[in-house]
Amino acid sequence: MPEIDVVRWPGPLPYAEGLALQCALHADVVAGRSPGALVLAEHPSVYTAGRRTEPTDLPTDGSPVVEVDRGGRITWHGPGQLVAYPIVRLGEPLDVVAWVRSLEQVLIDAATSVGVPTRRVPGRSGAWVGTGPTAAKVGAVGLHVAQGVSTHGIALNCANALDAYAAIVPCGIADAGVTTLSHAAGRSVAVADVLDVVTAGVLAAVDALPAQHPARPRDDGEPSTGRAPRLPVGTAARDTARTGTSTRQRQETAA
Repeated sequence: MPEIDVVRWPGPLPYAEGLALQCALHADVVAGRSPGALVLAEHPSVYTAGRRTEPTDLPTDGSPVVEVDRGGRITWHGPGQLVAYPIVRLGEPLDVVAWVRSLEQVLIDAATSVGVPTRRVPGRSGAWVGTGPTAAKVGAVGLHVAQGVSTHGIALNCANALDAYAAIVPCGIADAGVTTLSHAAGRSVAVADVLDVVTAGVLAAVDALPAQHPARPRDDGEPSTGRAPRLPVGTAARDTARTGTSTRQRQETAA
């Protein structure tokens, strides 16, 4: 597929601005103005609740929660955790499960690159450290697919504190823990230590997606260049109302 832009946010990306950016990028991909983009960032501390969140998952301390359209349940984002949001068309035939597995492999490969063995757990998405009752989640996948275009993505715990998870039921999973690459490796593993591996892994996963339909003409009547517009780094995307979602074309998958 055409090369997509990579946007590495230079500082903490407020979650609301991140949602606005994803919304604008989604609209551009749907309209054929862009082949997509990969956004990499760290968020300030925030709880986000997917569509399957239950009341019993919510923070016990009354902390605010941002409701989002991805699949899955509640989770936390914050400093020391890398999030990667590939905003791309999945191609046809549409296979969301295969896309989840590809993103899980990105998490597994990133952990391996810093000496942390991880694996999949049957029936649960993400990347896990350990087995049995000691298994702990180190990387999560949470997606929303509308009009064939994926938003949201993956989160990898690198050097973040784990206190915030104690107030919720992370991903709705009460019988397993959460960990970080730093804790599992027994040394400090920063976001910067896995950033390049995650970037390369997601881009490879995007390149492996099925063939896509030709881009539609741009709104200005000119043919699409097949390249995403360059975004001013550190500037929030605007035009947040252009969601382009359709009930019949909407899919979610779990975190």
